[in-house]
Amino acid sequence: MNFQQLRSIREAARRGYNLTEVANALFTSQPGVSRQIRELEDELGVVIFERNGKRLTGMTEPGKGILKIIDRLLIEAENLQQASLEYTGQQSGTLSVAATHTQARYALPKVVQSFRTAYPDVRIALQQSAPEHIAEWILSGKTDIGIATEGLSAFPDLVSFPCYRWSHLIVVPDGHPLLSKSPIKLEDLAEFPLITYDVGFTGRGHIDAAFEQAGVRPDIVLTAMDSDVIKQYVSLGLGVGIVASMAFDHGRDKGMRAVEASHLFAQNTTRLAVRKGAYLRSYAYHFIQQFAPDLTRADIDAALNGGDLS
Repeated sequence: MNFQQLRSIREAARRGYNLTEVANALFTSQPGVSRQIRELEDELGVVIFERNGKRLTGMTEPGKGILKIIDRLLIEAENLQQASLEYTGQQSGTLSVAATHTQARYALPKVVQSFRTAYPDVRIALQQSAPEHIAEWILSGKTDIGIATEGLSAFPDLVSFPCYRWSHLIVVPDGHPLLSKSPIKLEDLAEFPLITYDVGFTGRGHIDAAFEQAGVRPDIVLTAMDSDVIKQYVSLGLGVGIVASMAFDHGRDKGMRAVEASHLFAQNTTRLAVRKGAYLRSYAYHFIQQFAPDLTRADIDAALNGGDLS
């Protein structure tokens, strides 16, 4: 039994049993992957994958149980490597952080700046994507830390920490008719074309829920992942924007006005997630605490051992 065999099993399960993708992920050949899988099955005396000819089609019931053990073994192997670096006093390395655009653009810059001052020899790899992709990256080990508003708490193999709460704002061009409404109602918004986030991004679920509960049908004509894109199209007069409160700057966003919308849409909670059972280097703890100052190291360890902090 060797780690390459274990990685072949894990990647085959993650990549929908597509051995070409598995081979690319492991920098080897497809026949090599097939051989690694077959050799481990022969050694264990258990058929792990269901097959149609030479093609993998699923996992057997014993295979599902074995996969859970393989996941734990590979996580612990990665933890052992991280621990060895920590115990030898090495304060260099790379911290990989995945976040949605809004978090990367508006919430992270000061945290990254402070972190770089504290750990100048640690490189930060900052990636942006959708919440579900961020979760997948954490689970696969591609990313150490994930930050998003929606979705991260839905994955049982992640532990996530509530970091801060925020509301949405309504954004309109100067002179827009909505500026004469006080307070603005959902019915008022529904009279205009709306521009907001894609489904699954930046509190979009709370926006949809508010309209649905009120029995009001909005005319959402354009969606985007990027707050700056939303504001750009608002400035062109294509619609009324609904954006995260931290995404609007009264000094920078010229020609537009922001109107409070906390009375219309439920508050949102941005969460930071790591893989359950992961070994965190000291600089990872530092980064987490910079982003969520109310968290202590004991809080983080308790969550890693027992689950989410609500």
